[in-house]
Amino acid sequence: MAPEPVRFAVLGPVRVWRAGTELHLGRPQERALLALLLVRAGQPVSMSEIVDVLWGRRPPDTAVNVVHRHVGALRRLLEPGLPTRAPGHWLLRDTGGYRLVADSGSLDLLRFRALRVEGRRAASDGAPALAVDLFTEALSLWQGPAAHGIPVEARAHAAFGSLDDERLATVKEAADVALRAGVPGVVLPRLREAAADSPLDEPLMARLMLALSATGQRPEALSTYLTVSDRLADELGIDPGPELRDAHQAVLRDAASTAAGPGAGASEARTAEGAAASDLVGPRAASLPVPAQLPLDLPTFTGRRAELDEVLAPLSSEGRSAETVVISAIGGMAGVGKSTLAVHWAHRVTDRYPDGQLYVNLRGFDPSGAVMRPDEAIRGFLDTLGVPPERVPHGLDAQAALYRSMLAGRRFLVLLDNARDSDHVRPLLPGTPGCLTIVTSRNQLSGLVAAHGAHSLTLRPLDTDEARELLIRRLGAERVAAEQEAVAEIIALCAGLPLALACVAARAAAHPHFSLSAIAAELREAHGSLDAFIEADASADVGAVFSWSSRALSPAAARLFRLLGLHPGPDFTAPAAAALAGLAVREARLLLTDLSRVHLINEHAPGRYAFHDLLRAYAAELAHTQHSEAECRAAVDRLFEHYLYSAHAAGLLIAPYVDTMPLPPLPEGARPEPLADDESALTWLAAEYAVLLAVIDAATSSGSDRLVCLLVSSLERFFDRQGHWHDWVVAQRTALDAALRLSDPVVEAHGLLGLARVEGRLGLRDEAGAHLDRALERFTELGDDVGRAYVHLSLGWEAEQHGDLPGALRHDQLALDLFRATGRQAAQATALNAVGWDHATLGDHQQALSHCLEALTIQRDLGDHIGQAATWDSIAYAHHNLGDHPQALTSYRNALTIFRDLGVPSEEAGTLVRIGDTHRTTGDHEAARAAWRSALTLFTELAHPDAERVRARLDELGEPHGDV
Repeated sequence: MAPEPVRFAVLGPVRVWRAGTELHLGRPQERALLALLLVRAGQPVSMSEIVDVLWGRRPPDTAVNVVHRHVGALRRLLEPGLPTRAPGHWLLRDTGGYRLVADSGSLDLLRFRALRVEGRRAASDGAPALAVDLFTEALSLWQGPAAHGIPVEARAHAAFGSLDDERLATVKEAADVALRAGVPGVVLPRLREAAADSPLDEPLMARLMLALSATGQRPEALSTYLTVSDRLADELGIDPGPELRDAHQAVLRDAASTAAGPGAGASEARTAEGAAASDLVGPRAASLPVPAQLPLDLPTFTGRRAELDEVLAPLSSEGRSAETVVISAIGGMAGVGKSTLAVHWAHRVTDRYPDGQLYVNLRGFDPSGAVMRPDEAIRGFLDTLGVPPERVPHGLDAQAALYRSMLAGRRFLVLLDNARDSDHVRPLLPGTPGCLTIVTSRNQLSGLVAAHGAHSLTLRPLDTDEARELLIRRLGAERVAAEQEAVAEIIALCAGLPLALACVAARAAAHPHFSLSAIAAELREAHGSLDAFIEADASADVGAVFSWSSRALSPAAARLFRLLGLHPGPDFTAPAAAALAGLAVREARLLLTDLSRVHLINEHAPGRYAFHDLLRAYAAELAHTQHSEAECRAAVDRLFEHYLYSAHAAGLLIAPYVDTMPLPPLPEGARPEPLADDESALTWLAAEYAVLLAVIDAATSSGSDRLVCLLVSSLERFFDRQGHWHDWVVAQRTALDAALRLSDPVVEAHGLLGLARVEGRLGLRDEAGAHLDRALERFTELGDDVGRAYVHLSLGWEAEQHGDLPGALRHDQLALDLFRATGRQAAQATALNAVGWDHATLGDHQQALSHCLEALTIQRDLGDHIGQAATWDSIAYAHHNLGDHPQALTSYRNALTIFRDLGVPSEEAGTLVRIGDTHRTTGDHEAARAAWRSALTLFTELAHPDAERVRARLDELGEPHGDV
């Protein structure tokens, strides 16, 4: 018997109707579980995600059994006559979890999305009036925040917040279309509702102004601009962005009725996810150019006509690439030209992807083992897309979700080069139509074909005609025609591999007086070995080509080539090459030019060089066969020292008042980077960041444990300042393991303290507390009063987080006494501020001001800007509690300005929370909401645990915050 019809709603309160009668959904957790299944309708929801939504980080031991009971209750509710253990019709088991069956006729969310897609299609087909009707119908399905009424903790899950983002973005799309159609009044009520929820959303407020002006409400439009401008200045310390200013000018010209809507252009039809994610990058993204990361297309590219026709075919159907996710996987052996073909193909179709091109070399088969992790690649893309690194959420899944959101509804080309396997690239795939993803790998990537419908292409070596054409393009038709037998032999010896042919052609082009017969003879006599990279049935030893190429170098260039094979990073500079080979930088730069000229390395960016991994493997093999282990080790040690001493110098420039582990005297002949100031230090650290992470891994593998500890210590302040907490915690754990292997209590103590600091940043409080206790034991045993003081400062902060305010004061006072005894002025000021803050939290606000003003005097004398910001925040808090609210707001704004200038979003968010508290105390609830929403945005983007506290504040004022 067919089941009774069931209808679900999640766009507002979670509701269910069976046979037209609304059902009572029972307990809150059952509602939350049903809401999650509805949000993921048609997709399996894993047990781990269900447990995370229902209980967060501390599920009970019986969590899985409780979920099973909730599922049983929901099944009986939806299908009362369902026999025990029967699978049912609506709620099914699926791949370790559960899946709810629904379609656009039974679930309002799916109906909303279907109408939104139809609206976009109507808009693109030139039917804006129809599009407005469809968007309006879609928005009418919303009866409040998504999944309203489920427990607050469950509602905080990203799955629900993203739905409110979809709603907000659809309001913006509807406004754009309504303005073009000349019927802005239709969407004006929705715009007003959204603006009340998001008063600092500049793209939204720009659309509201245009709609008001177009409906004859020009005074209100101008008033809206003034209100938003004041709020941006008061709460964020910024001026209106270009989109809001443009809308203002349009209103002043009374031209809004003909405006196409803000943001029109290549990215006009942005989806909900794309709009919401783009909005969180703020004004930084507006100043960034359209990403164009593709490597240079090879001017001498030739052949591969059939392959190009094959990969272009899926894009030839009109509209297909706009309505589907297009993924192509190019496989083949090393050196066969996968990357070259992918880059050439990508350049041919860039005009179809006006929002930009993203490129990353995943180094899946890098001989050094330095494979790029998916989260590293995603963070690089997010940085390119304008997301500040400190606002990237914690964990691969959250980062991948943000990345997909940034691309959603936009037309991007994404080239993922040198992937290891399908799992390597899955998190990097766009999730919505309109993008083209090209993946290259030595493996066939059958997982992408099976699971994602990727088009697979396996490259073979060039045939004889294509190989001859390649040589003609590089050497000229006349020279190739003059020695056809020699050309045939060269092609055979190179086995049709473009990389090998390019090396031979480079040698021949550099010596036009050499006959091709002589070059073929040299090549025939050469010997090399790259067995790990060449298929067993290859018809030639391609290592011979590289052997022959390197033999044509000067002895100095050949030596540098071999030693560069030992470099662990993705690329290198002349100073690094000089350190590796023990040369002057000028000499190294000249030799790198020689190597680049014969295609043994590639200058992929000004002053930065990289290997093809096949050539890197060959260079490393030569290094180990032609140099003793002692020579290789000495070269690597010089390289590691170069990076260590350069990173340490850079760290001192960006944080001169922070203590790090001291380094031994500079080794004789070592040449760190000559860094002049904090700006050049930051530039160098950012450019070398991926290399420094690779050096940490390589030094760990090679047993250079002390260097690992010192390098991670030198990078601590850069990690923290840039918000690279995810990489920092990995590096800090690596360093602590190295310290334990050294059995050095000094290094261990610093490693424990550093790890506790980053764990505190990530909200891992239990782990941080345990590591701080161990660090205090070690520093006490060592008699290191400065180390003890720093641990007490961190223990004071942890005590405050746990609500132990007297304990916080006790630890911070101990730190202050120790810093005073050791004469550390900057650290003393930090401790003075901490003690002042503790007094304020305990209600002794005059004592708080006394300590904080003493701290501020020291910090001003030293020029310690970050210290001044923290102290201004404490001073403001004391003034607030003394009832001097104007002085409190002035002091808070001093702190906020410095935190923003220095780019410290976690502290910025904390100050915004307290600004909101002051506004609430004075009765200005609108200003309080604005400050707290800004703080919540920052905390949410940081995956910071304090986000829950801000949500609670907003709830107290009855503020919906699901769209943050």
